[in-house]
Amino acid sequence: MTQAPSAGRGVAFRYEAPTGHETEEAWIDVHRGNAPLLLCFPHGGTQIPPDIADSFVSPELARKDADWWIDRLYSFARVLGATTVRTRISRSVIDVNRDPSGASLYPGQATTELCPTTTFDGEPLYAHSPPNDAQIADRHRRWFEPYHAVVAEELKRLRGAHPHVVLYDAHSIRSRVPRLFEGELPIFSIGTHDGAACSPELTTAVEAICAANDFSHVLNGRFKGGWTTRHYGQPNRGIHAIQIELAMRGYIPEPEEATATNWPPSFSPETAACIIPTLRAITETCIQFCRSTKDHHEPR
Repeated sequence: MTQAPSAGRGVAFRYEAPTGHETEEAWIDVHRGNAPLLLCFPHGGTQIPPDIADSFVSPELARKDADWWIDRLYSFARVLGATTVRTRISRSVIDVNRDPSGASLYPGQATTELCPTTTFDGEPLYAHSPPNDAQIADRHRRWFEPYHAVVAEELKRLRGAHPHVVLYDAHSIRSRVPRLFEGELPIFSIGTHDGAACSPELTTAVEAICAANDFSHVLNGRFKGGWTTRHYGQPNRGIHAIQIELAMRGYIPEPEEATATNWPPSFSPETAACIIPTLRAITETCIQFCRSTKDHHEPR
């Protein structure tokens, strides 16, 4: 990876490809702010490396389950001083929000793997054979490890400046995916690993914002937070992790069923305008929570 510049106000940079893969494009975008908030986008990427692309059934299928336009939805965050980390790599290549051991985050329930072999709808992603153990290990080294090295570095930097910080893992998903859950998701699915990853005071405040703006929401329902939330959330050490999973109908004109001819929809500023004030209120509340919480924890 390239050396990161020193921390500063509104510093933006990219990490380059790992040694041995110099032909790859830069794939981690980082914008450094000074507020006690780290906003992560692990599933917004659509980049498929050339040496892997031919193994998929099609590029379109490999990009189908992206969190479409999620970083654009939160473009206001930089104005608030938040730090943002975004991977451009498609989650179909490797899912940086899964347990690196391969263990399921939701035992007994349908989900996708560290290197997914199917889409959310159960469609095979690979034209022939899915990646073997050696190929999965290579993807882990090339993308999973560097992504989380960046996340850990930014958390350490922010914790050095603030007694409390929030890691906000930003996600979205189609409102209806019968293979994964019954019926239609609420607009907001709030995940805190059943309360283990985040202060109850902050969780309650986030729920109240959703309710005040008449958005349907659930706490620790079908989505309790992925590996990022579960791994980094340590409230007793001043790191509060929360995952916000948005049903896509809240910000884009989502069709009843995703097909090759209608997916993905274009970003709709008009539709998104209805939800952005609530997202901004949540992020501002995260920052205010950190600044107003009195108890102090030693930096990690």
